Order: sequence, then C-alpha cells, then structure tokens
Amino acid sequence: MHIHKLEKVWLIFGVAMLAVFLTIIGVSAFASGNQPPSDATLIDPTKVDQTKPFDKPGLTKIDDGVYEAVMVSQAFQFTPGDMEVPKGATINFLVTSKDVVHGFQIVKTNVNMMVVPGHINSMSYTFKEAGEYLIVCNEYCGNGHHMMATKIKVVDSE
Repeated sequence: MHIHKLEKVWLIFGVAMLAVFLTIIGVSAFASGNQPPSDATLIDPTKVDQTKPFDKPGLTKIDDGVYEAVMVSQAFQFTPGDMEVPKGATINFLVTSKDVVHGFQIVKTNVNMMVVPGHINSMSYTFKEAGEYLIVCNEYCGNGHHMMATKIKVVDSE
C-alpha cells in the first residue's frame, strides 16, 4: 500500500499531538493530586454500627468553619437526617453503606459519590451560599429509593 508523503506528515503530526495531549493531561492530573480510588479504607459492612466513627454518625465541628459529617446510607435513608451549618463552612463528608450500593449527591454542587458497602468515601465541600441543599441517592437501591433524601441547611452566620 502506498501512502502519499503529505498524508504521512499529517499522520505523524496527529499522533505526536495526541501523545503531547495525553502527556499533559497525565502530568497535570498527578501534579494536582488526583489519584485513582484506593481500597485502603475498608470496613466490615455488617459491623458499621460498631466501627468508629460510624458508630456515632452526625455533624461535628472540628475547627472554625470546618465540620465533619459522618454519614451512613442504609435502607432508603441517610443517617443523620437534616443538618445545619453556617455560610462559608467546609464540610468533610465521610460516607459508607451498610446494605447495598447507594449514591450520595448534593444537588447543584459537584459532590457526587457512589457509596459501596464496606468502603469509606470522603469528600470536602465549602458552602459559599446560604440556602437548602438537597442530598439524594442517585443509585437505584430498591423500592423506596425515590424517598431517600436529606438536607443541609446553610444559614447566614451572624
């Protein structure tokens, strides 16, 4: 098969640009600290209620403007229920599941996790605007899936 000289040039140019693009994406991803998920944080899903910190789920103030929300997804509910934080607060979410795969999405934010039994998921988010933020399960988990929701109320601090 005969390939014209200009076709070879453009083919080499295209492959070189693809290699440069993939190298830039890879280097920038690792430079900014993005890493593939790890199985380093595993717990026994049958003993979630006896495993710290999930034995006492809830919202805890860690520092000024920093909170930790330890949450358990189970049978069509999130524990704890509704939470309230001041505007500008950063919440570090720790979420696990006791029974089946659930979703954890805070609507109108970039917080979105798949909650797998036995895995501890973590993510932080800073709430810059006051209002009510809906947390929903976005993975079908059974007949009551449509009722699985809770809220975070962000209030203006005085």
